[in-house]
Amino acid sequence: MSLFTLFSNPLVFILWIVSVLVALSVHEFSHALAANFLGDQTAKRMGRLTLNPFAHVDLFGLLALVFVHFGWGKPVPYNPNYVKYRHWGEVLIALAGPVSNLILLVISALLLKGFAPALGWNNYLIVFLGFSFFINAALMLFNLIPLPPLDGSKLLFAILHENKWFTLRRQIEQYGPWVLMGLILVDITLGVGIISLVLNKPLYWILKIFDLQSVFAL
Repeated sequence: MSLFTLFSNPLVFILWIVSVLVALSVHEFSHALAANFLGDQTAKRMGRLTLNPFAHVDLFGLLALVFVHFGWGKPVPYNPNYVKYRHWGEVLIALAGPVSNLILLVISALLLKGFAPALGWNNYLIVFLGFSFFINAALMLFNLIPLPPLDGSKLLFAILHENKWFTLRRQIEQYGPWVLMGLILVDITLGVGIISLVLNKPLYWILKIFDLQSVFAL
């Protein structure tokens, strides 16, 4: 989605914004819900246990997601000292976000398959569902990359919890965010598409499962 679309078809652009807000809000709310379920009420006390997008959206992260397709919401805080099951509890909190995006993309895909033949692919409801499917798939896959601060890093750290992996964990914690930021900047400025190359294969298989390859040509 580009600025050109904003001026050429504002309604389509609004549908894109709304789909982004819904995906981000549900993602962050799910982190807060999982943390609350596992015994930590930090997010609840800070007003993050809500679907209100204003509680979760980071302005710069939203603009980045809308215009360059890489973005973020406000991280959901939690206190690991109150989380049940310790490391694996933190993994559950982290994975709650991508799982919520998976649920939304499945719902979007099923509604697309059900209503698109009757309404047509140019119908605004179908356009919104298409945006919702794509954004939730992208958010899910991107957040599963095992580099901090992304959700996938929590699973990686839980796997590498033994003392023999201490040095490796520290190196990933220290340099992971810089590696991720570097990859994103290279993709944006040079158009190399490193992250897209990593995500396109699983995205293709998701599209194939729902027989939507022709709609979202990669």
